[in-house]
Amino acid sequence: MCSLHPKSSDSWARIHAGGGNIDLSFIKPKMPLFGSTFSPKKTPPRKSASLSNLHNLDRSTREVELGLDYGTPTMNLAGQSLKFENGQWIAESGISGGVDRREAQRLRRRNQQLEEENNLLRLKVDILLDMLSETTAESHLMEKELDELKGVSQRRK
Repeated sequence: MCSLHPKSSDSWARIHAGGGNIDLSFIKPKMPLFGSTFSPKKTPPRKSASLSNLHNLDRSTREVELGLDYGTPTMNLAGQSLKFENGQWIAESGISGGVDRREAQRLRRRNQQLEEENNLLRLKVDILLDMLSETTAESHLMEKELDELKGVSQRRK
């Protein structure tokens, strides 16, 4: 026998089983399933973008209009001063302990030669491996033919 009894504002269920009462009120959800859904707060509007037109001007116009002369970017790395010119970092002259331009060009050329030699040697190794696999396959075929000929000659005897 099952009956519903009001308990404060909620309803709860009791089942009479063998003279004892079992409280099943914990099964009934406290929050409604489809009511009072989650609704986050509205986000505040963003601040307006900058009204400055400086970002539209090219570098030469900015220098003329505003007197901004930035110069070339420079940095000091490991005791060597470098400047950025024509898309490359170049060591400034007069720095002791650094590698000069001629030495750097010589090293680049040597590096290029070594890379080309390395590629040639890799190609030679690949060719030698191909030749080795070809001769190995041929020797296996010859051994197989030799074994077959030995078998034929033994049958004739």
